[in-house]
Amino acid sequence: MYPLKEIGERLRETRESIGVSIDEAAEDLKLRPSQIEAVEAGNMENFKDIYYLKYFIRDYSKYLGLDYEDMVDEFNEYLFDYTSKISIEDIKKNKKELLEQPKKEPKIRSPYTVEHKKEFRISKRIILLIVSIIIIIGCILAYNEYIRKDNSNNNSVVMRTL
Repeated sequence: MYPLKEIGERLRETRESIGVSIDEAAEDLKLRPSQIEAVEAGNMENFKDIYYLKYFIRDYSKYLGLDYEDMVDEFNEYLFDYTSKISIEDIKKNKKELLEQPKKEPKIRSPYTVEHKKEFRISKRIILLIVSIIIIIGCILAYNEYIRKDNSNNNSVVMRTL
């Protein structure tokens, strides 16, 4: 039995001892019952992101009234043991595969490694500034047209009197 399975069993035993069903816990935590079943079974493969699983264990432990810091520490120890058993050759092979196929997404994604695309947005202030400039330019052009017409009217009045 490995530590993740032990963590899951402790969560399951605690849930059952306080009389909470899987469906009830799932509803309270806003999760799917299959997620609770997976973590109680120690099945890490059902989770896309290892950090999500870690915080799931923390929240579920807190919900059940367990010492969630101890549970997270145990999970961190398990994770360290699990990742330290990966051979250097496997790491190099995986890195080589990723470099050869850059469009292929990695199996484990983290919010720290996901690149978020920045949206191009024009703020309301910039739009207001542009509209104001257009209005000012329109007023200047209209005023210049008015002055030009007024000058041409004055010139024709002066010529008639002469």
